[in-house]
Amino acid sequence: MIREPAEARRGEDGTVEIPLGVLVETGLDPGVLLVAYSDGDGDGRVVLRRQEEAIRDLLDRGVL
Repeated sequence: MIREPAEARRGEDGTVEIPLGVLVETGLDPGVLLVAYSDGDGDGRVVLRRQEEAIRDLLDRGVL
């Protein structure tokens, strides 16, 4: 399935608001703990993962 991109903007305070449609597609529940990291060489890509899953991958495979 091809997803339509949604616009987000980084605020002066550093926060980024993720559009609701994107959050719904991810299945992230309110209050879930996330891990955020850069996925690239300055290309602007940011990855958000559930903390529980990221830690499990780190312990099992040594990578996020």
